[in-house]
Amino acid sequence: MAIDLTALAAAIGRPDAPALDPDADRTEEPTRPPDSRGRLDDLADWLAGVHGTRPPRRLERVRLVVVAGDVDDDVSQLADELDVGVRTFTATGAGAAAPSDGDELTRPEVEAALEAGITVVDEEVDSGADLLVVADVGPEVEVRAAALVGLLTRSDASLVTPKGATIDDAQWMRHCASVRDTMRRGRPILADHVGLLAAVGGADLAAMTGLLLQAAARRTPVLLDGIATAAAALVAQRLAFRSSDWWAAAHRSPEPAHDLALDRLGLEPLLDLRIRAEDGTGALLAVPLLRAAAGQR
Repeated sequence: MAIDLTALAAAIGRPDAPALDPDADRTEEPTRPPDSRGRLDDLADWLAGVHGTRPPRRLERVRLVVVAGDVDDDVSQLADELDVGVRTFTATGAGAAAPSDGDELTRPEVEAALEAGITVVDEEVDSGADLLVVADVGPEVEVRAAALVGLLTRSDASLVTPKGATIDDAQWMRHCASVRDTMRRGRPILADHVGLLAAVGGADLAAMTGLLLQAAARRTPVLLDGIATAAAALVAQRLAFRSSDWWAAAHRSPEPAHDLALDRLGLEPLLDLRIRAEDGTGALLAVPLLRAAAGQR
């Protein structure tokens, strides 16, 4: 059965008032100077809204969900130190991981990938997850994510192509050509979101899109990692404009496409550590900030 994306979008509401009203009453909290905690107060408001309770709940079951790849040992150790569970998954049944050489996924393949992301969220939320930390480490994800960001922010390929820390000008020009060619496939079908994921995004970014939409529908907050998750978030936001209220940007990548995507999403990153890795490291490092905002010690 085809996924009814219109119905899924309609199921996504707004968080409760504390997340949206910066002047919400905080009389239940200890008396202290206004704005003395800066963005921690904003994060506390967001958590109160997405969890539907004030003061916000403690973050007891945080889960790192990684699409399309294994978790590096260093990332796994960091997650363990932060008391964050780890889950990896692939877009099962979605066929090839990404379109290449002009090939595209079929609509059923994209829908299968969307369903895979939706299923993961349902399983995690039903098991008690109160925060999802998401990352995408799929093959060639940088080119495909950059192309989606370029298309959905109406930016030239040269503005979204990853520069990397070690590539030279010739390598960057080749990467730029790949992003440009990928964008050409998607430009005529910008209004067709499933078609755009088929032509440009591939199965892993489609799965991430489904995950982000379903998390919003299940009223579960999400920490976005790098460019790949931001690219999927741009697609999800176009499908359901309220969905971005349920996400927070964990950190800012030094790659220019990330800033463009976060600006379009209206998200201000919590950290700026110049982390390029798309492995969940940056998102995990933001978890203690949210716990501090929730009043955990």
